[in-house]
Amino acid sequence: MFEPVGCLCRALLIQREIGAVQVWNQWEPRGSSCSDGINKTVSMLDHGGSDLMAGQVLSAAFKFTEGGFMFDAKPQASLQHLHRKTTVKELLMMRRQKWNSEQKWNSEPKLKSPKYEPIAADRSPQTATSPTSLHLSSTACFFPALPENAVMGLQEVPQPVQPPAQEHDVPASGGKMTLFHWQIQQEAKKAEGLSPEQVCMQDSDGDTFLHIAVAQGKRALSYVLAAKMARYGSLDVKEHNGQTALQIAVATNQHLIISDLLSHGAQVNIRDLWGRSPLHVCAEKGHYLSLQSICKSLAGRGPPVDVEMFNYDGLTPLHAAVLSHNAVVKEVRHLENPCPFMISELAHRRRRYVECVRTLMHMGASYGTKDLKSGRTCLHMAAEEANIELLHLFLEQPMSLAAVNVKTFSGNTALHIVSSLQNYRNQAEAVKLLMRKGADPGMRNLENELPCQLVPEGSVGEKVRQILKGKYGQV
Repeated sequence: MFEPVGCLCRALLIQREIGAVQVWNQWEPRGSSCSDGINKTVSMLDHGGSDLMAGQVLSAAFKFTEGGFMFDAKPQASLQHLHRKTTVKELLMMRRQKWNSEQKWNSEPKLKSPKYEPIAADRSPQTATSPTSLHLSSTACFFPALPENAVMGLQEVPQPVQPPAQEHDVPASGGKMTLFHWQIQQEAKKAEGLSPEQVCMQDSDGDTFLHIAVAQGKRALSYVLAAKMARYGSLDVKEHNGQTALQIAVATNQHLIISDLLSHGAQVNIRDLWGRSPLHVCAEKGHYLSLQSICKSLAGRGPPVDVEMFNYDGLTPLHAAVLSHNAVVKEVRHLENPCPFMISELAHRRRRYVECVRTLMHMGASYGTKDLKSGRTCLHMAAEEANIELLHLFLEQPMSLAAVNVKTFSGNTALHIVSSLQNYRNQAEAVKLLMRKGADPGMRNLENELPCQLVPEGSVGEKVRQILKGKYGQV
């Protein structure tokens, strides 16, 4: 009985909801966030579970039957779509698709070209913790220079500034900021608070800060301290062994520090406790790089280097180099079954001493100078070990003919000395070399002895006698 009335009520409620949906779609503002609620309402209207698009409504058809009204909620074929507008949800979906396409386009790799922009010079003080904090560009050159008190601030200047020639605070670098310049700046900041008394202060061993810095190989700190001590006139202060900072640098083979110290005015013609000059130390230890650094640094300027200075043993630097080379030759001769490493090491040492000999001769040292104790020349010293390598080097010089027959204080020539050797391996070859270069086998020493009278017995001695008689072909 009440079924038709219930159906009618349900139909009226559905029509009321459909009208509300149409009014909502017409009133909906763009950009609203209510599309979810609309879609929910539309889905509620679809009781049959059919797929209806937004804006489509159900047709409410009423039929009269015997029992009353019948309600048909199925969509009719003649259903006309309402006026359709874009919903907020669709707008958001369209915007999301557009945004995704833009992100995909931006994520693709693109070729980028560097953009060059002029960098204005920053004249404000900066605190640098590493060399990368200095802003260098191709349009500006920076040339650091220390002021009078050796304090360097990290300030960029638009144009290169040439340091005074007499200060030598910073070495010339071609207008570039190098790592060495930056290190000098850092060390200058640390040392700016040192007073003259502190800079020149010596410890119990007589070492100054400069001595210690040089011994540790700290070049930048040594440069800053040397600049200060040069202004105070104490660059050549000696420690307890009578060695200056330059001699410490030579003993440790710090050839770059040697060049820096010489540029500040360090004295090279100075002796230590044993009467050795820096050249003597280089020659004794085979530090040919330090020797070459001295030669290059003082070439054409400053006081001349005394290459003929004698130490307290009466030896010049060239004498010391020859005796050191002889020591290596002697060590090689006494080796029994040496390992390849030992052979290579000794060969390297020999080459170092030969370089020292060549460098000293290039600086003007004479191999004909006699030592003060026995009157030996470098030729005599090389003959004592049948040192073929050095004999060749000396006898190839232009004035070798005048030096080949020079006598010692005992009247012995180089031929006397090499003839008296006790069956050395290269003895015969050394005698032959001297004879070919003008050595006189008829000269006598103060004991009225000829070279042939000093030859020992044995197979090697027999060969030497034949050579002294001029019979080279039979040997």
